[in-house]
Amino acid sequence: MASQSSHSPQNELNRPLRTMFGKPEPSPHNPSLEKEEGTAPANLSSSSDNSVNDVTAVKGELVQDWLEGWKLLSVIGGVTLVSFLMLLDTSIISTAIPVITRDFNSLVDVGWYGSAYQLASAALQPLTGKVYENFSAKWVYIAFFAVFEVGSLICGVATDSKMLIVGRAIAGLGVSGISNGAFTIIAGIAPMHKRPALIGMVMGISQFGLVIGPLIGGALTEYSTWRWCFYINLPIGGLVAALLVFITIPDETRKPKAKTVAPTMHRELDLIGFALFAPAAIMLLLALQYGGNQFAWDSSEVIGLFVGAGATFVVFVFWERYKGDNAMIPPSIMAKRVVWASCLFFGFLMSLLYVVTYYLPIYFQAAKGVSPMMSGVYLLPTIIAQLIAAGLSGFLVQKLGYYLPFVVVGAVFNAIADGLLSTLAPHTGAGKWIGYQILAGFGQGIGLQMPVIAVQNSLPPPLIPVAMALTMFFTTFFGALFLSFANTVLTNSLRTLVPQYAPNVDAQTVIAAGATDLASAVPAADLPGVLVAYSESVNRVMYLCVGAACACFIFAWGMGWKDIRAKGSSSPTSTIVSPA
Repeated sequence: MASQSSHSPQNELNRPLRTMFGKPEPSPHNPSLEKEEGTAPANLSSSSDNSVNDVTAVKGELVQDWLEGWKLLSVIGGVTLVSFLMLLDTSIISTAIPVITRDFNSLVDVGWYGSAYQLASAALQPLTGKVYENFSAKWVYIAFFAVFEVGSLICGVATDSKMLIVGRAIAGLGVSGISNGAFTIIAGIAPMHKRPALIGMVMGISQFGLVIGPLIGGALTEYSTWRWCFYINLPIGGLVAALLVFITIPDETRKPKAKTVAPTMHRELDLIGFALFAPAAIMLLLALQYGGNQFAWDSSEVIGLFVGAGATFVVFVFWERYKGDNAMIPPSIMAKRVVWASCLFFGFLMSLLYVVTYYLPIYFQAAKGVSPMMSGVYLLPTIIAQLIAAGLSGFLVQKLGYYLPFVVVGAVFNAIADGLLSTLAPHTGAGKWIGYQILAGFGQGIGLQMPVIAVQNSLPPPLIPVAMALTMFFTTFFGALFLSFANTVLTNSLRTLVPQYAPNVDAQTVIAAGATDLASAVPAADLPGVLVAYSESVNRVMYLCVGAACACFIFAWGMGWKDIRAKGSSSPTSTIVSPA
């Protein structure tokens, strides 16, 4: 493994870690311990019993102030509620958009209601890791959630489409620090061997928000007002504040005081790197958003965005190499096999999960002719199976210690299930689509929390916040990419298949009608052919999921075979950030 200079910032960070995890036994007189941030050298060099206990305790689990009882339940309940709201907010707007566009006369802005949320979240997410690295995880998490709540309030009181888009963007900024913040908090309140069950519970329950979002959105829009799709976040936010604000939530590592970070914030947070990365991510996502929709793929606008994204990203890579371990995305972390393999696995897994969650309801609404609310109900086999599998796999990993078998098996199940989902037709019976969904939910849930466990088990605690932000960025970014790819596949497939199955129908009319208005937009005699075209187009979208599942199988093997129950030599060491 590559060694680091004795004067590098990362080496200074890792000196106490060598004492924590290595040999010989730590001594209160060890001068290297005086380098630990946020701890007075005088205290560390003291020979008092308390000082000795503080230093030697870091060898085992006592280095953390683990939470138990009602405090643990309150914190887990709080972060679960926030994660649920985050994913609920992602999908709840889908069934409200038709009414919103009618009220604001804003059909041309439809794409921005979702993309503003995704763009803001993806652009800021890597920076949030540096924020969590330097400041209290509890207060950073609450601050990001407060931003999310402000964005929700703006959306709820919006008087026009532009105000709604701004609110969605602000909510996306808040979301950028929520997912990785939840995992960073769990790392500080529970030992490694207990985290799989906790993370599985948080992720399993929160995923329910993604599925139930259209159902709740449709009900609120139909029986109240679409504004409650955003107002609903506010009272739940008050409950979360009551759960978290008054509980002391320990950090996994000591943090410097905020006033000591503020004067050097531009260097500690790598704001220049962020200023390069954010435009590159936004331009790439905009190119995919515009391509084939507002502009042709070979238009100057789309090509310019692709070129701008590529050029800016190249500059960003050189800057990060120059910054080294102080970079927003440290190359030494990204070069670690378990990190990049986990990031890619998680990115592809969440991509297929999002595509299945978004496009199966389209199949149900178009081919089966059910309402948006019922399409959400029809998706329950996936989410229930996913919830059970996530909880079960978390419990089993906690007992068995190894996560690799679960990610490999999950990838196999996903490939099989998504392949079966690509065979759905208008006449497919309930037994088949329910069974296929159960397989898909099991495959998604069994590996859902494993990348987080793999990364947390392979890096020293000070590097976990940055790694968590990087891991969650891949899920957001890949998810946005695959949803864009899926939309392109669906529309292009409809343009090809509608003329084949319904020659008298204009394909553009079918695309403009959407999944819920086909019966009114298409003559009754041509409707059966259009339904076949729609179901086969969704099938082609599922091919993307099969490909993503195969990619998961490949990258799963890079996550490593490690026992999370092991102590001593298996604990992360200071050399773990060197390339494998």
